[in-house]
Amino acid sequence: MLLGNDLFLVSLTVPESSFLQSRNLRKLYKEVKEYIKIGTIFLTRYEKARIVGARALQISFGAPILIEKPKNMIDPIRIAQLELREGILPLTIRRELPSGEWQDIPINKLILKKD
Repeated sequence: MLLGNDLFLVSLTVPESSFLQSRNLRKLYKEVKEYIKIGTIFLTRYEKARIVGARALQISFGAPILIEKPKNMIDPIRIAQLELREGILPLTIRRELPSGEWQDIPINKLILKKD
């Protein structure tokens, strides 16, 4: 709302749900950061592509689908993307350093960015 002398009235009330969400996100980031020693706490686009591709190949060869898929969805890539988004894939990523050091990270520990 515009007030006299070009001042703006800004509402400082923040919905409690968004406060709790940001608080939960900070807690999640801290927990994930303590667990992951190599690389970023996020699932990279290359790891995501590799996971979706591998899972789509498994589905196309007849592996059971882990989610309740829509009836008209037959594309294994879309199904694999839904499974990844739901966080139910029992897959692990191995991140390696040039020194030979490595860490196996379950993908449900990594934070998936929204596309």
